[in-house]
Amino acid sequence: MINNDVLRSVRYMLSINDAKMVEIVKLDGFDVSVAAMSAYLIKEGEPGFEQCPDEVMAHFLNGLVFFKRGKDDKFPAPEVELPITNNLVLKKLRVAFELKDVDLHQIFTAVEFRISKPELSALFRKQGSKNYRPCGDQMLRYFLKGLTQRIRGA
Repeated sequence: MINNDVLRSVRYMLSINDAKMVEIVKLDGFDVSVAAMSAYLIKEGEPGFEQCPDEVMAHFLNGLVFFKRGKDDKFPAPEVELPITNNLVLKKLRVAFELKDVDLHQIFTAVEFRISKPELSALFRKQGSKNYRPCGDQMLRYFLKGLTQRIRGA
């Protein structure tokens, strides 16, 4: 899934504007302009669209964790992980919104996406692990849709 789609989904989910999106990125110590963020949020194919780089997305995801959970100076900021994968996006959203396995399962079943608990835990394993499973674009879309329903209400 392209980074721009994830940014648009999270923006809609939290009902925030472009300036707030920039603030979230800045929470991780990275600077991006409001104009650039606006270009990332334009739909693909429309005039002014720009592809969101992995670096900006990584800092946005880390900033989202700080935005939702608060920043604790006792713990170092998480390192920026590149390249951005669907599994990484899923992991960061899970941390940011403090979701447990039960919550994740409820989110997927709310949008009628069937996934077993072992399949779900395989998404969070380290890449290269025997039981690792890559998260597909469709699965991430269903997760974002379910999380949006959970946050905004059905």
